[in-house]
Amino acid sequence: MVILVTGGAGYIGSHVARALRRAGYEVVIYDNLSTGFRRLANGFELIEGDLADAATLRRALLRTDAVMHFAAHAYVGESVTNPRRYFDNNVASGLSFLNTVVDAGIKRLVFSSTCAVYGVPAQIPITELAPCQPVNPYGVSKLFFENALEAYDRAYGLRSARLRYFNAAGADEDLETGELHDPETHLIPLALAALTDRGPELQVYGSDYPTPDGTCIRDYIHVMDLADAHVRALQYLESHGESLSVNLGTAQGHSVLEVIRAVEQATGRTVARKLAARRPGDPPVLVADPSLAKAKLQWSAKRDLAEIVGSAWKWIQKNVAQFDLR
Repeated sequence: MVILVTGGAGYIGSHVARALRRAGYEVVIYDNLSTGFRRLANGFELIEGDLADAATLRRALLRTDAVMHFAAHAYVGESVTNPRRYFDNNVASGLSFLNTVVDAGIKRLVFSSTCAVYGVPAQIPITELAPCQPVNPYGVSKLFFENALEAYDRAYGLRSARLRYFNAAGADEDLETGELHDPETHLIPLALAALTDRGPELQVYGSDYPTPDGTCIRDYIHVMDLADAHVRALQYLESHGESLSVNLGTAQGHSVLEVIRAVEQATGRTVARKLAARRPGDPPVLVADPSLAKAKLQWSAKRDLAEIVGSAWKWIQKNVAQFDLR
């Protein structure tokens, strides 16, 4: 079975591509490399193309049995300052992509969604029954695509798994691929970068949230656990033939300061940091209730925060020249 992975040269997509290959699938990566990295697609067939490039996409879909869709802009802060970019890519180009997929006769799609669709939840942990009221354009764009998938399911029989995951982090056990963004905005790699000679101080955005230490709390999930969930979601679509939306998280929240302490404990170094103002669009607490994923996919996260940080640290040590460690 051939799986087309859009955005497969990105952080999460590259991990999922490897998990699919380990599970026996043939993988083709489709990526325009605007934010992805060619090196993360090493060992796979790579087709360079945009989501809205229907001609190139149609050719890629000719021998495709199912699609996993990761190709989206994914920075909350940027979505607030430049919403046009997010609606152009995640919505307009996303719909063009979806129409091409349907026209090609594809019946199964796994979508990389996000907990940002919930906005500021009334209750923690968050279940799939919580109202979807996103508070930033990134979350709005992802929810729009989820809604389109539901409509295409009813109208065209496109079965989909909408995976609403929380904060992905860490690196694969073989250290083939790790967290690599340009620009980097994620907490753990930024905290590790602050250990280097050239790395900037870590900005702690907000210290006055209604949390025990005043900093945001998030549910951090190891990218390898996340990749496993994507394979299971595809298998669920194959065996059950019904769509679903599920949270992917650990049910455990960690504040920014707790993550910093975990980085310092793993490395034996001090993270240079300073407090900054809150960022627009950041809810104070986001923690998953992943019980539906356990029931439907027989999946649960296996790795804790220490393992997440440890794998990310090993990834950076392997790439010492790039990260310029002391």
